[in-house]
Amino acid sequence: MEIIELKDRSPIKMWTRGVCVEEKALEQLRNLSSMPFIFKWIAAMPDCHWGMGATVGSVIPTRKAIIPAAVGVDIGCGMVAAKTSLKAEQLPDDLRKIRLEIEAAVPHGRTDNGGANDKGSWSSAKFAPSRLESAWAKLDSAYAELIEQNPGAGLNRANPINHLGTLGTGNHFIEICLDEDDAVWIMLHSGSRGVGNRIGRYFIEKAKEEMERWLIELPDPNLAYLPQGTEAFDQYWTALTWAQAYARTNRQLMLESVIEALENSDLPEFEITSEVVNCHHNYASIENHYGVNIFVTRKGAVRARLGDLGIIPGSMGNRSYIVRGKGNEESFHSCSHGAGRAMSRSAARKRFSVEDHIKATEGVECRKDADVLDETPGAYKPINSVMEAQSDLVDVVHELKQVVCVKG
Repeated sequence: MEIIELKDRSPIKMWTRGVCVEEKALEQLRNLSSMPFIFKWIAAMPDCHWGMGATVGSVIPTRKAIIPAAVGVDIGCGMVAAKTSLKAEQLPDDLRKIRLEIEAAVPHGRTDNGGANDKGSWSSAKFAPSRLESAWAKLDSAYAELIEQNPGAGLNRANPINHLGTLGTGNHFIEICLDEDDAVWIMLHSGSRGVGNRIGRYFIEKAKEEMERWLIELPDPNLAYLPQGTEAFDQYWTALTWAQAYARTNRQLMLESVIEALENSDLPEFEITSEVVNCHHNYASIENHYGVNIFVTRKGAVRARLGDLGIIPGSMGNRSYIVRGKGNEESFHSCSHGAGRAMSRSAARKRFSVEDHIKATEGVECRKDADVLDETPGAYKPINSVMEAQSDLVDVVHELKQVVCVKG
């Protein structure tokens, strides 16, 4: 771990030894360190890179204020993983049927600008698995209150029930993986879908309006914040908490759909044999550190208290890890959320060809077309280097290698 000391600013503790960090990300971290409500220091994880609003791979502890853009618009985005009783030799030689079963069971991608014909949502809740109705019933009344409290957010048009149990786009994925003992795992990555996006964007703009109203100048407009004790803060915290619960429920429903898809794939009977790990990596929570209750925003980071299980995925062609937290206080009990992008999506599309992608994903049943070049393994940092840089944050429990990957 290295420390960047800055005059009249909070320090930045960097777990990035052996991993490249671009200057734009460092600039974001320096701007963030100037905010007066940072508690002690900022922690930068080894996968950190420039992100919209705030550095992806940063842990931001604050007192009496929160920055909506630091949480971002994919509120509650995270991972879920579960070990099955299946073994590698029980999988078919041709894994395409499994991929197609999963793709049929879980809506993914996006069409029609997210409208009525969007393939990435349920066209109607009546076409979704029956368990969706009971899951939504636990979220419904609180959502109605959010609509009433935030009339300008457009939540009445979000129709989140139709996105519950669906994957999304971009770097969201579903994978079938093998661990070091050839046990079969299910792993997936997604968040709060369109409704989380609406909530995030609404409160990012509200925070910027508040900065203008109070004549507060910031080094970056995206550092606009909401002070604790204000009505806007309370409204955001309520909406944030709801969206995080929605995201966790979304992942659990998809996991159940993938289990059913595997059951429909002529595989032997199986069961889930491990604790299901379901962890956020874009979120905020109230935690106690150094004897003080603070807000901890993890923008692309996983909570890693002593004994906590977490998930650190690689890329479409690299290994992923189930980890156990070491409870490192200097990182505010955190670790990385993945390998981290080494280049932007546009740069990856220009740099890599379909042939490059086919070679990089050899042995993985996945899409191998131009539309996924922005997610090709070469667009990400080497996961081995990322894991080495955070050896004092987590222990590796399982090492996973995907054999099937479904992308949004």
